[in-house]
Amino acid sequence: QVQLVESGGGLVQPGGSLRLSCAVSGFTFSSYWMYWVRQAPGKGLDWVSTINTGGTTTYYADSVKGRFTISRDNAKNTVYLQMNSLKPEDTAVYYCNAVRGFNLYWGQGTQVTVSS
Repeated sequence: QVQLVESGGGLVQPGGSLRLSCAVSGFTFSSYWMYWVRQAPGKGLDWVSTINTGGTTTYYADSVKGRFTISRDNAKNTVYLQMNSLKPEDTAVYYCNAVRGFNLYWGQGTQVTVSS
C-alpha cells in the first residue's frame, strides 16, 4: 500500500523555521522524483520545490529560493523541506508528491501557519 506521510508542520512566528518530513512506503522511493507543493487558504496549488532521485539536483520556486531547502534520504525513504525565514505568505497546507512517469502519489498534507 502506497503511503506518503507528511509531518513537521505547525504554528511559527514570521522569521522562524520549520522542517517538514515526508516518509513514504509502498513503492521504490529512490526511483521517484519528489516534489513539495502547497495550497494557501482559498487559493490553488503552488509548486514549491523538486528533487531528483539521487538528491543531486534541486529546483525551487522563486518565492522560496534562498529560504527553503529540499533534501532526501533514500535509506530512510524520506524527503525533507527545511524552511527558514518564514513569511505569513508561506501559510498553507504543504503536500509531498512522488512522481515517476505516469505514476503520481500524494500525501495527506501538513498545515504550516506563519503568524505573530
